[in-house]
Amino acid sequence: MSVPHSTSSSNSTDSILLNPTLVGQRLGDYQILRRLGRGGMSVVYLAEQQSLKRRVAFKVLKPDLAKDEVYVQRFHKEAQAAAALVHANIVQIYEVGEIDGVHYIAQEYIPGQNLAQYIRRNNSVSIPLSIVILKQVAAALNRASDQGITHRDIKPENIMLSTTGEVKVADFGLARVTSGEHHIDTTQIGITMGTPLYMSPEQAEGGKVDPRSDIYSLGVTSYHMLAGRPPFEGETALSVAVQHLKRTPQSLSELRKGIPEKLASLIMQMLAKNPAERIQKANDLQKQLREIPVTISEEDWPDDLEHIDCDDVSLADARVDATQQLDALMKTQGQQIHNQRFGRIWLAATVVLFLTGILMGSLPYSEELLETPDEVAEIETIEKRDNVEAQYLYASVVNTEEAYLGVEDYFPVEDDPRNYHYVTLSHQRIADLYLNAENYAAAEAYYMELYYLAPEERHFRAYGIAGLANIYNRTSNVARMADRLIELGEVLPLLNDDIQAEIMERLDTELRDIVEQFRADATRQSTNVENPDSSENENHAGLTTALYRQISEFSKAFSELPSLKDASAGIQDEIQKRFEELQELIREQSKDGSPNESEPESTNNP
Repeated sequence: MSVPHSTSSSNSTDSILLNPTLVGQRLGDYQILRRLGRGGMSVVYLAEQQSLKRRVAFKVLKPDLAKDEVYVQRFHKEAQAAAALVHANIVQIYEVGEIDGVHYIAQEYIPGQNLAQYIRRNNSVSIPLSIVILKQVAAALNRASDQGITHRDIKPENIMLSTTGEVKVADFGLARVTSGEHHIDTTQIGITMGTPLYMSPEQAEGGKVDPRSDIYSLGVTSYHMLAGRPPFEGETALSVAVQHLKRTPQSLSELRKGIPEKLASLIMQMLAKNPAERIQKANDLQKQLREIPVTISEEDWPDDLEHIDCDDVSLADARVDATQQLDALMKTQGQQIHNQRFGRIWLAATVVLFLTGILMGSLPYSEELLETPDEVAEIETIEKRDNVEAQYLYASVVNTEEAYLGVEDYFPVEDDPRNYHYVTLSHQRIADLYLNAENYAAAEAYYMELYYLAPEERHFRAYGIAGLANIYNRTSNVARMADRLIELGEVLPLLNDDIQAEIMERLDTELRDIVEQFRADATRQSTNVENPDSSENENHAGLTTALYRQISEFSKAFSELPSLKDASAGIQDEIQKRFEELQELIREQSKDGSPNESEPESTNNP
């Protein structure tokens, strides 16, 4: 781990520190690509280390804190504590330093999701996958405890699920080193660090912690994975902390059937109030986990992790983070969007026909623009307004990324729940700016943030889905484009007419035509079902058979265009995949008792 020294002028330093965002700038060996997330102490960017041509998570101490020597020391000590830990299940620190007044930590970038994001999307984790995650986190904690390091903030946000099947523990920023002659404590005096939902009883009391505290927090995390919620919930951080001290959690076996008795018992032992009654070492935890039979294949590992970046990489002022956690907990859990099979069939069929149209028209392929322009826009000074609404209105007039980021910087969500709406709106507008500038990688990151909101956030989620569909359409990523269109077709009917119209207006024209066709078909079929004597009424099987025949006609045309077939193999593969999905949907519908004509021969499938 090296510590570069700055050689730039003071003018350059002032210029960088005044800029609300570093996106597009070059700091030493690092080209800043886009922002991943923010916390109380720092902002995390995705950057490319030019000399090694690798992507890193580039964590930057906030400018106002960079003026405080106490915060600077804490920031660098965090890196020193974590850099000593080299393990396959720990996010690796590459470099810590300061360039032009910017204090930074460059660390391993993990494409994928964190566990919190995965749980939000799936409600809980399968039992085999939970055991796999638990084993790998235990391995990371075993390495840390061997070096005398206690993490002190184990929680789903700090457990990264990579696209390669690895689990990595992030953010040793609260770590306490107690081995040998060294004593590094990166916390502040008088502050109980950690997150209330996952905090051990001794942490809640402000007492001395050791690796057994991490065992407890991992137990809470494991409980959350399997039950779909933490063992203790409350209106305030204090009420949650008190429950960690006093209450016994409900048995896991009562909340979820099928959990192996040995696993449920192990997790309850990890949650013992008295540290002496817990599993004492991560190594002991590993041994007990090996005794629990589990079978997991590559297919069991989540296949949608690549759809989002890890935007919670080391965002560590725990006082702020704790509040964010509890705010998220207090949100009302909306019902999951119900997938109506009949509607899915029509939209799936429409998507197949659209992809067919792409192939027949031989649309040109456009490369995705991943590069960030070398030139950086002139730096603005964003003034603070009286309230969040005025700040957002000001940003809308200026209409720059810096102005929209100012909404979140001046009015953080954790300060007032009312800020949430305007901060999210600002991120939506930033996504639009990047989309219009054809910076699809940056736009995708912000639209993904909207896409992964809770189900009850229908307006913002639909906006994110539409934005992603536009990106994938423009970059010829037909698989993801088709997936997003299907999701959009499901969520739009849940919105009011004005919002539906707004989202439809923002879709690319050809995508809008697909969704409108689907809605028209769905409306017509709904009318036919309500009026069975209608002369236009056809049974479901007849309609789907007609679709088969229409697609088969397109298939015959493909076979007569061999050069186009060779040039568009990717699109044809996608059509084949979608066609098979459509067949499966139709078969499922037929099982529900719908009269069915004989299925057409599949020899002419696209």
